[in-house]
Amino acid sequence: MNDVDFLIHQPAEWLRATGPHADIVVSSRVRLARNLHPYPFLQRLPEDQQEEIIEMVEDAVHKSERIKEAHYFRYNNLTDLDRQFLLERHLISREHAGEKGEKAVAISPNEVVSLMVLEEDHLRLQAFQSGFNLTETWRILTQVDDDLEKILNYSFSPSLGYLTACPTNVGTGLRASCMLHLPGLILTKQVHKVLQALAKLNLAVRGLYGEGTQATGNFFQFSNQVTLGQPEEEIIDNLVGVIQQVIDHEREARQYLKDKRKSKFEDQIWRALGTLKSARVISSQEANQLLSLLQLGVHLVLIPNTLTIQELNALFLLVQPAHLQKLLEKSLNSAERDIRRADLMRERLAKVSL
Repeated sequence: MNDVDFLIHQPAEWLRATGPHADIVVSSRVRLARNLHPYPFLQRLPEDQQEEIIEMVEDAVHKSERIKEAHYFRYNNLTDLDRQFLLERHLISREHAGEKGEKAVAISPNEVVSLMVLEEDHLRLQAFQSGFNLTETWRILTQVDDDLEKILNYSFSPSLGYLTACPTNVGTGLRASCMLHLPGLILTKQVHKVLQALAKLNLAVRGLYGEGTQATGNFFQFSNQVTLGQPEEEIIDNLVGVIQQVIDHEREARQYLKDKRKSKFEDQIWRALGTLKSARVISSQEANQLLSLLQLGVHLVLIPNTLTIQELNALFLLVQPAHLQKLLEKSLNSAERDIRRADLMRERLAKVSL
């Protein structure tokens, strides 16, 4: 068994379906960008110093109070499939998964905290909580950051704050985000109006896997864009206020669908269930869309309660390409994955009657 394979048998923190408003806010995430003094930024960092930083961070992690039990993976021990698997679990970024060169990642046993080493910055710390839980997520990550700062020498300017490779992160180095499931706004064709309003508030809207990705399965990530000149608490509070408004709009849209378009809406949900229970070939994109409708049906009690959100969330993750191959313990091409994905859907949904 590869080192990362144990994760396949536990639920990802961001899909536990617990916490406030978990039917809409899938997860809350806070990320901090940090660099180590006196090393150059990554773009100018020599290979021998890259190795120094990897070793230095590993030592700091295991000496820290709160994440000393973290699993530390060096990329020279990971396959491309392992990296894709970690990306699907949101433990590393798309850039970190795809870039060449030696890198590392530390992952806490419960997957609440992960540290990417040598991503865009020397360190990218991130913490997750299920549901609408930004304040608690920030508290967790602040404690981890304080632990590491006692051991590591961060690059810091008294006038600017934490120094980062990208100017947009200078200051706090903080990016807070929530992943929202917004099928109601999609089905009522209101989502573009909401997204345009958020853009005016300097909030970034991205897809399931962050920057450069499109929304899939009706999932969107909302995050702050400004870090310089704003206190951490203000960044968090501003985002909390905006996300609460989006939650309210999504709830209104869901209620409208249930009250005003019930027959057509129910038909869409039951057709989704019928397809998932009978398909012999299905892509991950189609599976995501149909599972999204199924989740909505469960939340609105329009289909039998024999199916839980936790089960649907687990299925959402297991049908992703790397997870599917890890689960089946074999390498599959795209066509083979589409067949085995359909097999898995039929097996897991067999208990739900049409």
